[in-house]
Order: sequence, then C-alpha cells, then structure tokens
Amino acid sequence: MIMKICVGVLIGIGLFMILADRFRIPYMRTSKAVNNLAKQQKEKTSSIDVWLSSFASFIARKLRLNEYKKGQLESDLRTAQMDITPEMFMANAIVKSLIIGVFAIPVLFIFPILSPVIIFLAFILYRMNMKGISNRIKKKRARIEYELPRFVFKIEKSLMHSKDVIEMIESFAKNAGPELKHELDITAADMHSGNTEVAITRLEARVGSPLMSDVCRGLISINRGDVNTAYWNSLSMKFADFQRQHLKLEAEKIPKKVKRLSMCLLFCFMLIYVVVILVQIVSSIGVLFG
Repeated sequence: MIMKICVGVLIGIGLFMILADRFRIPYMRTSKAVNNLAKQQKEKTSSIDVWLSSFASFIARKLRLNEYKKGQLESDLRTAQMDITPEMFMANAIVKSLIIGVFAIPVLFIFPILSPVIIFLAFILYRMNMKGISNRIKKKRARIEYELPRFVFKIEKSLMHSKDVIEMIESFAKNAGPELKHELDITAADMHSGNTEVAITRLEARVGSPLMSDVCRGLISINRGDVNTAYWNSLSMKFADFQRQHLKLEAEKIPKKVKRLSMCLLFCFMLIYVVVILVQIVSSIGVLFG
C-alpha cells in the first residue's frame, strides 16, 4: 500500500514537472513578483491566474468557438467589465478544472474508485467557472438597479429647470456607485462623440435591465424635446416601490440569520449543562464504587 502511494505521488509530481516545462509555466517567485506588480496597479489578479497564464494562453490559441457563442461571450465579458477574450476566459476555466483533474492520476494508483469522483469534481468546477460570469453580471445589475431610484429622482427634479440629458448623466455619475458610474461615463463619452439616442440605446443593451430600459426610454424622450413630467413622476413612484420592496426583502433575511445564531447559542448553553451533568454523574459513580 505504501509503495502504491509513493508511486502515485511520484508519477503525479513527474507529470506536473513535464507539463510545467512543456508549457513554460513560470516559477512561483516570478508569479509572486508579477502579482505584486498587479496589486500596485490596483488590478485584481489571483496568483493562480498569473502562474498558469502561459498554459491558459496556449489553450486559448487552440480553441475554436462558433460565431454565436463567441459573440455572446464577448457581450457578457464586456458587460461584466472583464477585459479578456472569450477564448482566454474558456481557457482559464479549463486550466482551473485541470488543477483538480490532474489529481485523478496519482489517486488511480492508490484508490482507483476515487478517480471518477475527482474527474466529476473537475467538471463541476469547470461549469461553475463558466457560470461565474453570469453571476457577476447579475450582481452588477442588482447594484445598478439599487441606485436607479436616486437617478430617477435626480432627473425628475432636474426637469424643472433643464432638459440637457448629458448634463443630467454627468452630474449624477459624480456621486454614483462604481458600476453605475462606469456605465454612465461610457454613455456620456458616447454622447459627446456621437449620437445621443444611440448612446442611450447602448447603455440599455449593456445593463440589460427592465428598470434601466424604462429610464432610457424617458431619456430618449427628453432628448427629443417631449414634455414628459408625468412619465417621470410615475416612474419615480414605481422605483420608490421597488426600493421599498428590495429593502423589505433584505430585512426579511435578517431574522433568519438571527435565528441560526440563536440556535447555535442555545446549543452551546445546552452543551455546557450536559457536560456539567455528565461530570457530576461520573464523580458520583466514582464515590459509589470507590
């Protein structure tokens, strides 16, 4: 058994060294230096991504995606503010799953029955990495939607004295959160360099939110010179209801967390009493039979 373990470990290490040399994976010291430089530049780059970037780049060059899937991934990556190609994104997911899957080889010599389990875990990790972009987009969209009621309120008040859409967007972007600020800055730049309505339509497409669509329709109407005060009043009330509903849902989550903590605290108290009772019983038994 010990011999099988040693053989499996040595084979795993040997295969890793061969692959590392074949794909020119950098040393850990080099990866740490690059990662520290990335941190100084305020870029969020994990050590694994930096260390295995050469391997991922090699796989990315070999991948061939159909036009539909590539276009969809490009759109999602742009929405999620991830500045990588679709091929590189898929290559990163493959490399991260291979990190787990490679352990199936040494395990095959020690516990053969566990090898399919490790391969299955590697596949699950790949699926999770591929779906990670969707989760990132959902979180970004939720943070943008949370700020839209303030944006609508700002526009509603600004209509009393101005109908300059660019000024409204640039003024609110100064105090907006990072996600909405990024989108509004892009939109304002598009407006200065091109058609205003096209820029607003692109904003709607990037965010992909029904709430943002309502805002964009109103902005296009303002840009065309329409008097739509009633529309913004109704939209302001609608968004206020949405914000109250969101806060209500957040408040409903708190009692569940408190309930779990209360149960843990109750369990700790019961455990203390049980330990004390057991100690007393053991002491009493010792006296009786002593």
